[in-house]
Amino acid sequence: MSQNPPNLRPDLAPRATFSEAPRPGQPTIGMVSLGCPKALVDSERILTRLRAEGYAISPDYKGADAVIVNTCGFLDSAKAESLDAIGEALAENGRVIVTGCLGAEPEYITGAHPKVLAVTGPHQYEAVLDAVHGAVPPSPDPFIDLLPARNVSLTPRHYSYLKISEGCNHKCKFCIIPDMRGRLVSRPAHAVLREAEKLVEAGVRELLVISQDTSAYGVDRKHDVAPWKGGEVRAHITDLAREMGKLGAWVRLHYVYPYPHVRDLIPLMAEGLVLPYLDIPFQHAHPDTLRRMARPAAAAKTLDEIAAWRAACPDITLRSTFIVGYPGETEAEFQTLLDWLDEAQLDRVGCFQYENVAGARSNDLPDHVPAEVKQDRWDRFMEKAQAISEAKLAAKVGRTLQVIVDEVDGDGATCRTMADAPEIDGNLFIDEGFETLAPGDIVTVKVDEAGEYDLWGRLVG
Repeated sequence: MSQNPPNLRPDLAPRATFSEAPRPGQPTIGMVSLGCPKALVDSERILTRLRAEGYAISPDYKGADAVIVNTCGFLDSAKAESLDAIGEALAENGRVIVTGCLGAEPEYITGAHPKVLAVTGPHQYEAVLDAVHGAVPPSPDPFIDLLPARNVSLTPRHYSYLKISEGCNHKCKFCIIPDMRGRLVSRPAHAVLREAEKLVEAGVRELLVISQDTSAYGVDRKHDVAPWKGGEVRAHITDLAREMGKLGAWVRLHYVYPYPHVRDLIPLMAEGLVLPYLDIPFQHAHPDTLRRMARPAAAAKTLDEIAAWRAACPDITLRSTFIVGYPGETEAEFQTLLDWLDEAQLDRVGCFQYENVAGARSNDLPDHVPAEVKQDRWDRFMEKAQAISEAKLAAKVGRTLQVIVDEVDGDGATCRTMADAPEIDGNLFIDEGFETLAPGDIVTVKVDEAGEYDLWGRLVG
């Protein structure tokens, strides 16, 4: 068991896991999936198609006939990580197909690695399949290679990411995701709900709803209506969340912008249909900084919204990410952010130091903050966030909570409460009486001890 580190990057998805062994002679494709959960879902879709065509999936480079590297282009540091992964795959295997967000800059990739077989952009599934077919022709066995009952999953079997839309209509100056992934394109409501239903039928206990802007779901479709379960469902996040909440699994909402209609989700949380958890990218609190980011600048009104959410659902957990050291950020602006955090008392917080990203409009802003100042502000921000987290967790000692089991080993069970998303939040550890537990179990515990980010408890009942 391990404790949750305080500086975990909030843009990363869990590491992909594989369980199937290839049959003798079966063409095998390796997969390296980098970046956020949205990219992980893209990887799952690619592998599901390949698996249906008779390919085996390899968890590493060795023994694979070719390797797909699904890249991240969110920050320059993520781009460097992607280039390193491509280079490692070339060195270990030699036959590499690149896809994902960084694939939107093919010259950037081929300039560093001219020997890659192909480069495709984000969610270009057909192009990836064509590249695989060209490198490793399929050889399906019609008696063995049947379409699996469920999609290929790169996460543990008891939870799954569910992507409800692609793209984003925001024009934040520090972000190039809309340039890479395009404007908002929402999936039909009935298609999302059918996928959710199939996942739950296959044993998934927790659905993690993701997109680039979850609360904008359906705007591009003008919130059209689709048939569902003998009635109709509107392409709107409130309706979608309500219907998913009827499936019997935990439903966790990520990347929710604080539009006014978000308040309509809170009663669903109070009723228990949706987990009382909101992941909202506030990014900053000073109005001038937010304006330079080209983001809504009503931080004071946001505090009023937070108070209203907590009044309607006292157990709600609020998670957010912030950027420190944004161009032009003064010490006074940063202090406003610290004061805002003091008042907001967010439960879970991630933080980035600002980085230039090729193509971002923020690169051209004046008064860039020196690296040592960014590091100092990050340290001070995380120190305050850690103190808030520690106090909030200490208040849970003695409480009885439901938890979901993620992993069981010889030392104990690693679990999460309703307040914890996989990988990016904390854990609850059980180190006595855990022997009968298995991943995916949802059990009741009493909290005995709290740390800065994690809890310890014992089974009750």
